[in-house]
Amino acid sequence: MPAHAIVVEKRHDFRWDDPGQRVITVLDYLDHAEELKLRNVKVVNLCRDFAYLSVGYYCSLLAEARRDRVIPSVSTILELDQRALYKGALPDLDGELKRCLKSCAAGKAPAELFVFFGKTDDADFENLAEAVFDRFRTPLLKLDIECEDGTWHIAALHALAPKEVPAELDALFLSALESYTQKRWVKPRMKSVPRYDIAILHDPDDKLPPSDARALHRFVRVGSELGMDVELITRKDFAKLPQFDALFIRDTTSVPHYTFRFAKRAEEEGMPVIDDPASILRCGNKVYLAELLAGNGVPAPRTMIFAKNRIGEIEKEFRWPVVLKIPDGSFSRGVKKAANRDELDAILKEMFKESQMVLAQEYMPTDFDWRVGILDRKPLFVCQYFMSKGHWQIVKHEQGGTYTEGAGRTWAVDEAPREVVETALKAANLIGDGLYGVDLKQNEHGVFVIEINDNPNIDLGVEDNVLKDELYRIVLRSFQRRIDQRRQAR
Repeated sequence: MPAHAIVVEKRHDFRWDDPGQRVITVLDYLDHAEELKLRNVKVVNLCRDFAYLSVGYYCSLLAEARRDRVIPSVSTILELDQRALYKGALPDLDGELKRCLKSCAAGKAPAELFVFFGKTDDADFENLAEAVFDRFRTPLLKLDIECEDGTWHIAALHALAPKEVPAELDALFLSALESYTQKRWVKPRMKSVPRYDIAILHDPDDKLPPSDARALHRFVRVGSELGMDVELITRKDFAKLPQFDALFIRDTTSVPHYTFRFAKRAEEEGMPVIDDPASILRCGNKVYLAELLAGNGVPAPRTMIFAKNRIGEIEKEFRWPVVLKIPDGSFSRGVKKAANRDELDAILKEMFKESQMVLAQEYMPTDFDWRVGILDRKPLFVCQYFMSKGHWQIVKHEQGGTYTEGAGRTWAVDEAPREVVETALKAANLIGDGLYGVDLKQNEHGVFVIEINDNPNIDLGVEDNVLKDELYRIVLRSFQRRIDQRRQAR
């Protein structure tokens, strides 16, 4: 098997001869990786569309779940999709553009510059092409360049599909592809800019926040006792984020959401951030988690990832009822239960309006779910969350936006079932060293991971019921340690 796999949406999208590599379709990569022996490969994702929850998005998402190295990464895909995310990198790239112009005989830049794996056909702007590829590791890019008031700048960046490669640049594309696939994998460089204050991002209007107002103020008070300045901020404070030393997101996270922009900006500034962008990406998509857990031998309910063309297989694989999930639901949103084929069809009709991929999962009825809170790869708290009265989920959403929740009970970590804690640790360690809440079910067959949450609840009188103020100290000391490590690395 070649070291690289070139993945396209349709086989005819790759209009060139196969350059000694393996050109496969995205469906082959998603569904037949084992048969094709596609493991531990470097994936070049050349899908047509990289929109959020598109097939191209899932190609990179599942490649990361399988520990394959892929370009573009999901983080890069999302960054290029929103100018608000990538505009922070434009000043540096504009500086490189300015340097290129100094040696440019024409004295001006082209309106469009095509960059294929860091290569361009304009010799005057080769350094710019390399800089762009180093920052946004994407196979095919187009730069829109404009001149305003006598100053040239990059107006926009676009990821391209193979069909958008101009025919006159075919030779450049093939040469760049061949050159790239013979090189070592190099990760983009990251900047590190340490600060000294901690910002807690929250939404005062959120009806189901990760931390209630009392817990947030407890973080502020305990931080003051530790000599740390902890300040509550909202989405309006994006511009002042670089003033802080670290960012703690206590807001419901999602990729197409301002919380992700905050996390990305914090990371770019070199600030310790919980939740970090990678954790939001990984925990925020149930398709990724299902693949990750299955690939690493973590027990979970039987799960099937499917698109519209595989709906008929659900009845063959599962008993009724079956649980259906959209990839990025939270707090029981986007999770439905179908008792028969009619209910299945009705639910999926709505779900496929939101995502091209859906999960079917074995239904495991229990009176409660376990949640193990984990920070820095160590258990922080253990809770039992009981189902809402007369409902099969912890949170029951009503019409009009209201909801009811089941009760909770907190355990000392060393008194909780050992298998529950160890299974949770194994799952969370696949994500990173941030703050996670691992949800598990326990029955006569064992312990099973339901999902891994990147922003678990810390509410006053619930998750802190055993450790009290010590829980807040542990979290804030984690930030303090991360800040010190960044300072020493300078």
